[in-house]
Amino acid sequence: MNFLDMGFWEIALIIIVALIIWGPGKIPEIARSLGKFMNAMKKMSFDLTTQVRKEMELEEKKTSSPTDSKEKTVKKTEPPAEDKKKSEKNPQ
Repeated sequence: MNFLDMGFWEIALIIIVALIIWGPGKIPEIARSLGKFMNAMKKMSFDLTTQVRKEMELEEKKTSSPTDSKEKTVKKTEPPAEDKKKSEKNPQ
């Protein structure tokens, strides 16, 4: 067992010392608080990563060449020939 590069005896010693210092009643409360803290840290890390990724994408769009934006503009096209014939027959 290699948790954080510690063996079984090191982990057992830490648990025994924690039981002596805080007692068996306080250990679940400490573990719960530690779990909430770790969950909050994971969420903050995910949010930060997401925000940085969004900012980078926005920056890439801003710095893209002007020819790219011209190519992306929608060009107005004439309706297909069939629709054009129908509109000529039935002017509204």
